[in-house]
This record gives sequence, C-alpha cells and structure tokens, in this order.
Amino acid sequence: MVSHQKGAGMSIITVLLVDDHPVVRAGLAALINGLDDMRIIAEADDLESTRTAVAAYRPDVVLMDLNLGTSAQSGIEITAELKRPAESPEILVLTTYQTESDILRALDAGARGYILKDAPADELFAAIRATAAGETALSPAVASALVRRKSQSGTTVTEREVEVLDLLAKGLGNKELAREMFISEGTVKAHLAHIYTKLGVDTRVGAVAAAIERRIIRTP
Repeated sequence: MVSHQKGAGMSIITVLLVDDHPVVRAGLAALINGLDDMRIIAEADDLESTRTAVAAYRPDVVLMDLNLGTSAQSGIEITAELKRPAESPEILVLTTYQTESDILRALDAGARGYILKDAPADELFAAIRATAAGETALSPAVASALVRRKSQSGTTVTEREVEVLDLLAKGLGNKELAREMFISEGTVKAHLAHIYTKLGVDTRVGAVAAAIERRIIRTP
C-alpha cells in the first residue's frame, strides 16, 4: 500500500533499489527521483544491507536485481526472505535474465513483477506503480515466456528437471548429480530420460544446448 504523501494529497511511492552496480543504481535513481510520484529512499547491494534498509525505511517497492555479484545470496533468495513476514514490501525484479527458470523462481519466491533492464523507462515506471498497487507487472518478453510455458505444459520441463539441466550445464556426471541433488543414480537417469523426451534430444550435450536455446536455463 502506498502511504507516503507529498504536497496536497499526492501519493509518493517509496522505492528501495537493490543492485550491486553503483553506476546502475545512480542511473536508476536519477530517472526515478525525477518523477513526482516516486522516489528512491535507500539503496542496497546484498542481503544484509537490504534487510537493514527494509527495516529502517519500510519501502513500498523493492526494485530487485537477480545477480548481486559476489553476494552469497541471489536476488531470488533475498526476495524469498523478505516475503516471509506477513507485512512485507512488494518486490519488482529488474534484471537482464529472462529464462523460464529465473522468471518462475522469482515469482514463486514472492516477486510481484518481473521487468527486463532493457525495457523503456516508461515501462519501468508503470511497473513500479502497478507493483505498489499490488498488481502484477511483467515485461512483454516475460509474459510471452509464461504464456508459452502454459501452452506447452504437457512437454515443459519441471523445476526439478531444470535443476538437473543446470547441473548438466556445469559438467556434472550422473554420480555427481545424484550426490548434489540427494537422489539415487537411477532417479537421475529417469530425470534425464524425461528431459531428453521433452526436449527432443538424445544426449546430455544436446539437452543443455536445447535448454539454453529455449531459455530454460542460462549459459553457464
């Protein structure tokens, strides 16, 4: 809920900016602070600084990057933590990543919207306003990915299979996959068989290539 006021009844949306690049933060702050109806009230670049800023400033919207560089936590993990309390800020992801796995994990973690960094400024502003109002805000490319996933639901890889693909892309063998995922090698082979069928491939290399091409996983 937007509760901050400015002037004669004008609502001001307060935004916490979470990004590990100072230049990016400076550019976004200049854009957002130039508007009449929103302002950046704090900046953060990892879990601890985000947690501190949320407690101190209680922002309406957290504008969250997914890749926070050397931080031990990703934007998705921070989103999940921020959304645990009943009273929590709305979170709008602003990132360069548009794989199905990133989008779904962010939304499942509690993000209200998902916008790409190459979006026009007006699209970003509209997304912040929608997020503050409790509405879903998605970049067209993100919305298309979700529609495509729904229309292909019978052949779409599961989240567990995405995890297998991520580890395959890192070069792990079946024994390493089993150990990493705490499952048996037989279960790994079953996951691989399902993945091969869904992606129309018959090799591990082919599965990784198809998953990257379809933006199911990111390039390792």
